[in-house]
Amino acid sequence: KSDARSWLKLLCLLAMTLHLISPSRGLRRLPLRRRNALSRVRAFCAAREQMEFDVVIVGAGPAGLGAAIRLKQRDPDVNVCVVEKGAEVGAHILSGNVFEPRALRELFPSFLMKDGAEEVFHTKVTNDHFYWLPNEKRSVKVPNLLLPAEMHNEGNYILSLGVMCRWLANQAEELGVEIYPGFAADQPVFGEDGSVVGIQTADVGIGVDGKKKDTYEPGMQLLGKQVVLAEGCRGSLSEAIMEKYNLRAGVSPQAYGLGIKEVWEVDSPHHKPGTVVHSVGWPMAGIMGKNYGGSFIYHMAPNLVHIGMVVGLDYKNPYLSPYQEFQRFKHHPRVAALLEGGNCVSYGARCLNEGGIQAIPKVTFPGGMIVGCSAGFLNVPKIKGSHTALKSGMIAADTISDSKAQWEDSPGQELSSYRSNLEKSWLWDELVKTRNCKPAFKWGLLPGMAYSGASLLVSRGMEPWTFKWTKKDSECTGKAKDYKPIEYPKPDGKLSFDLLENLSRSNVNHEHDQPAHLKVKPEKQAVPVSVSLSEYAGPEGRFCPAKVYEYVNDAEGNPRLQINAQNCVHCKCCSIKTPQEYIRWTVPEGGGGPQYTAM
Repeated sequence: KSDARSWLKLLCLLAMTLHLISPSRGLRRLPLRRRNALSRVRAFCAAREQMEFDVVIVGAGPAGLGAAIRLKQRDPDVNVCVVEKGAEVGAHILSGNVFEPRALRELFPSFLMKDGAEEVFHTKVTNDHFYWLPNEKRSVKVPNLLLPAEMHNEGNYILSLGVMCRWLANQAEELGVEIYPGFAADQPVFGEDGSVVGIQTADVGIGVDGKKKDTYEPGMQLLGKQVVLAEGCRGSLSEAIMEKYNLRAGVSPQAYGLGIKEVWEVDSPHHKPGTVVHSVGWPMAGIMGKNYGGSFIYHMAPNLVHIGMVVGLDYKNPYLSPYQEFQRFKHHPRVAALLEGGNCVSYGARCLNEGGIQAIPKVTFPGGMIVGCSAGFLNVPKIKGSHTALKSGMIAADTISDSKAQWEDSPGQELSSYRSNLEKSWLWDELVKTRNCKPAFKWGLLPGMAYSGASLLVSRGMEPWTFKWTKKDSECTGKAKDYKPIEYPKPDGKLSFDLLENLSRSNVNHEHDQPAHLKVKPEKQAVPVSVSLSEYAGPEGRFCPAKVYEYVNDAEGNPRLQINAQNCVHCKCCSIKTPQEYIRWTVPEGGGGPQYTAM
């Protein structure tokens, strides 16, 4: 029996090694025969399996893949694993995206010569425009000469970040990186000394009642001498690690924005590939309005328009709906002329960090480090975080490579030099220079733009002060009694859409018979009805871009919160903006969530 079990364990490992779970596809996307074979093999392995690596990376975005590639470039013998909760690499990636190639050029000096690059980097920016929209009819172009360098996009590319990540994954695999999509990192694995020594993937086959089904398979433990968290904004493991090791001590609370995006196919004389358009003002804020946000329109070859809106989650009016504001924006004449007659082919949403350098936590912990948007390296005036995420992953990889003697025979080491290496990089210089721009908008749109312009054009970020704040976004929401409900126009089905109709374009899918991954914290069980609904009129029903939250009456006519977790597009907004942050976001079964193809 012992020999038989050893062979079965070996089969489990061989199933992974021989790519029965493909590095570029999730388990759910395998042919049924291969899927069933793997399930049978793993079902025999009743004990929780372990696989050992030198470095385990959580998240196959720019930061995670950049770290993996750089590690293998520095040391081909290092054993690197990347685990990704999306069904395939790129399935959960959403960004604008105008990509600045500075970090990528450092990673691959001749990246345009790499196989498949022409499918990613085919639309270079040729025109760059910035508008102020005073109302629903007018637009005022801001001359480019008045815009700081951070808001210019010469030399950048309009692309799908999900497609770029799939391309990066191919480069990583060619170097020998093992990538496992469709596996959600559920919790850290701790050593006897309290250090992080790996991660554990989520169990699958647990019913909504919490009982094991016939399809039950325990999650695996992927052990690493260093663990790199690259989950993106508000990553669940990253947040848990920050809390356990108190990594946010002494820094401002992270500030967030919610980005909502659509991709359109158009046949319009107004479509000009390579054109980048940003705007502020209507419908989010008047000239002195304090609702922070703006819109973007990117013209990608041959006929695609990437359009979206970012809304700062420090807004006060509980009746505001970011989704409805975006739908209203598309009816502005300048926007409608571009989209009319077109076809919306994709929809999605994702939160992004806006806190800047003031909100970056301690980025190392015993056994690992935090990279990319999990830490919060987005450059707010640029509206870009992909290049800084990629750079942070490369710096983390260099730190690990340079410190191999420290961790090779002693897992769980904290590589504190990662922070100092960050501070010596151009990434840190960018964030220091732009640190006061976003906080200045607390005074309103015009004062915020005036201060940001002066800071970037005149003082170049060298002010002897740094703005800070103490409130979380959830604490900025005003009471319902102090605001009037907002009456949004009904969608016309041509330019604007009902939310659930649009949600179908995200291809979101979760196994229905599983416990909800969106959980009301045990100590906050009374908050939804007694606080959120009673005092704030249930704002989660308006800020959620997937209609996950609604209040219904129980059999006795009392209101209760209903969580439609199957709708979730993994934007993480609910864990940020609900009153008292009463939602804890956890991972569902691997492969669940949106299935973005080119966002």
